[in-house]
Amino acid sequence: MSLENIKVAFCTLGCKLNFAETSTLRDQLLVEGAHEAAKGEQADVCIVNTCSVTDVADAKCRQTIHRLTRQHPGAFIVVMGCYAQLKADEIADFDGVDLVVGMEQKGRVVEYLKERLAAKGQLAEGEACHEAISVPTAEIRTFVPSCSRGNRTRYFLKVQDGCNYYCTYCTIPLARGRSRNGSIASIVAQAQAVAAQGGKEIVLTGVNTGDFGRSTDEDFFSLIRALDQVEGIERYRISSIEPNLLTEEIIAFCASSERFMPHFHIPLQSGSDEVLRLMRRRYDSALFAQRISAIRRLMPDAFIGVDVIVGMRGETDALFEESYRFIESQDVSQLHVFSYSERPGTRALQIPHVVKPEEKHQRSQRLLALSEGKRKDFYQRFVGTRRPVLWEHARAGEPMQGFTDNYIRVAQAPGAEVADNTLSTVTLGALTADGEALSQTLTE
Repeated sequence: MSLENIKVAFCTLGCKLNFAETSTLRDQLLVEGAHEAAKGEQADVCIVNTCSVTDVADAKCRQTIHRLTRQHPGAFIVVMGCYAQLKADEIADFDGVDLVVGMEQKGRVVEYLKERLAAKGQLAEGEACHEAISVPTAEIRTFVPSCSRGNRTRYFLKVQDGCNYYCTYCTIPLARGRSRNGSIASIVAQAQAVAAQGGKEIVLTGVNTGDFGRSTDEDFFSLIRALDQVEGIERYRISSIEPNLLTEEIIAFCASSERFMPHFHIPLQSGSDEVLRLMRRRYDSALFAQRISAIRRLMPDAFIGVDVIVGMRGETDALFEESYRFIESQDVSQLHVFSYSERPGTRALQIPHVVKPEEKHQRSQRLLALSEGKRKDFYQRFVGTRRPVLWEHARAGEPMQGFTDNYIRVAQAPGAEVADNTLSTVTLGALTADGEALSQTLTE
């Protein structure tokens, strides 16, 4: 069946990896002649890329699926992603859902869509197919390449998928399978294609990015050295990398590279070694502190984002205070704070001492306040300095914004002439009224 002039609505929940995969699927469908449905327009097909990192994420997925079936009556509804892998049969029974696609089959969504749309023509009006196509997680073997920018200026390049770590709180290995990746040659080719399209910045994404190389007998350090040689790409960012995989060698290389930006995102999860042990993380607070120190020694201006989980089973008041003091002592730029969520099938459920929801909330608020103070302090360090900014596509009616090399958000000054996907060196002014960015000054 032809997809010519089919209108498709996309909804993505969760991580950058999901957004990259959705963007790639969007590009594939556009090549087939489909069109992205405009806001408020009735879609023929709705594709939901789901997340299952917490019970809240599961609930948002369900709400989104039900909302789309109401907003687009009669549309062919496709559900993919982590929640789809974990709960395929359950989702297939939802009213209006036609097709649920598991992780091993997500690279064939366009093929499935053509076949099922033709088959749906034989059904009664409004009737759904209610089909789930998936295999057990242990059988997931395929690495599906993805490199796309969607509606963004930056490109997101998937270099790795799956995870072998099995932290006690996490269902991602159960949803995405074992660690696997494309080859260095194939990923470099994708980066070269981005450069040919005029792209200037690439964000390297993955479930456990630094674990790259398991399925090709290569390693992450070799990958970034190869990418550094691609002409035309001016910026790379590493979306997230585990402390035990962020080696001194990688830090030193990024510090010496003109293309890898002074910007790291490093999961910590807890500043308490006892809680890290309960989580079965592969490092302790001392190693994390060593990594931060190494970055600051070689890249004093680097932006360092950190993931933290609060309210893990076993996190007593004393252990949280220990974690808080450690995080407070670290020279990091921003925290991404998550409340622990009990997930079926995880070993954390065997840990005694359950943290009450209200206590999780209080701990989360304390860390968010700490994060905001650290972010603003980091921004203030650079007021009056000159930094290169890559300007990004602006939303309708809003001024252009962009990011410096060290990931400071910058708001375009009234009257300034800037264009999407262009780099310019600007003087950074004071915090904007909402405190979310530094203003661009026009003194230069």
